[in-house]
Amino acid sequence: MQGLTKSAMRGLSAAPGATASRRGRAQVRQAKLGNWYPGEDSPTYLDGSLPGDYGFDPAGLGKEPKNLARFREAELLHGRWAMLGALGCIVVEATGNGNWLTAPQWAIDGADPGYLGQSFPFTLPAVLGIQFVLMAGAEIYRNEEQDPVKRIYPGGTFDPLGYADKGAKELEELKIKEIKNGRLAMFAMAGFFAQGLATGNGPLADLSAHSADPFHVNIATNGVSVPVW
Repeated sequence: MQGLTKSAMRGLSAAPGATASRRGRAQVRQAKLGNWYPGEDSPTYLDGSLPGDYGFDPAGLGKEPKNLARFREAELLHGRWAMLGALGCIVVEATGNGNWLTAPQWAIDGADPGYLGQSFPFTLPAVLGIQFVLMAGAEIYRNEEQDPVKRIYPGGTFDPLGYADKGAKELEELKIKEIKNGRLAMFAMAGFFAQGLATGNGPLADLSAHSADPFHVNIATNGVSVPVW
């Protein structure tokens, strides 16, 4: 008995039926993928059936199946937006068009609308109106789908490269890669915002400055004038 883990002990005392089945699946997932916090048990409702499931839910937000489905959907959509946003922040700076902080300056200054050195014949209200219609239309179309899986993996016109046509194993690997990259992108965007507020620079400029002098240009000196030694 001393060699049994907490998960195994709980499994022995579990009531038969769905609860025991979920606990068993959670133990299998934990043994296969590991846990985000080694030494602790994974929640029984995180049984490895979701891509990128490492048992992370310290606040117990996903105990209710409806909440878990909604949070899964929200995380994936936010991750996709963050990947697009992180790419946009880097591209605008890499192409020599200022940085993501100064790119929308035309909207504040009342100058001619433009982006990446290209002007377009729309006023700011028109741009906002077009964006609202396009985003609202996409959301309305997506919310008409009742299948929780198709809501986040619709395929068809939303899969122009035909990833959904790959084998089941490859598709599952792509789902895991997507959610991992999405989570990383969300952290990256949070870092871009924090760094932009602290230094007023874009990510590439700050990376270059830090690489040139990591001991004097780092998180501890953000926004602080550093004397030359």
